[in-house]
Amino acid sequence: MTRTFTVRSLAALLMTILVISCQDHRAQPTSGLIMKVFTARSVDENGTTVFTRGGAANIRPGYGTFLLDLSDANNVVLREFDGNVFKGQWVVPSNTQLNLVNLMPQPSGSNGTISYTINSITSTELVLTRTSASQKTGGLIVRYTLTTL
Repeated sequence: MTRTFTVRSLAALLMTILVISCQDHRAQPTSGLIMKVFTARSVDENGTTVFTRGGAANIRPGYGTFLLDLSDANNVVLREFDGNVFKGQWVVPSNTQLNLVNLMPQPSGSNGTISYTINSITSTELVLTRTSASQKTGGLIVRYTLTTL
């Protein structure tokens, strides 16, 4: 009886290990990793750091309220460093690009679209570089290191 129980227990354990090891362990696609609410950890404008969370000498302290809400599969909320809020949709046309589209009100000079290069993404951090210059920063290219809430 004990031997039969041990063999069955061992067989069940081996089957469990086999099932777990055969599961698909591919990396989660960018669109799945990105569905979160992000705030700024640090921001660079043309290579100059203008904001670091907790920093005492931030050039643009307004980035402390920056928010990029991608938690809804269809909608985005972007709160810029100057407090302006834009709403629209987001799309990830490739694993290296994020587009905010149909933004209302339309950010200056954007035609309602802001595009970013996705430099890196993990489950807790997103690094983006805006693909076009921002009029709000005086025509500078902005790189954001964002973290989840």
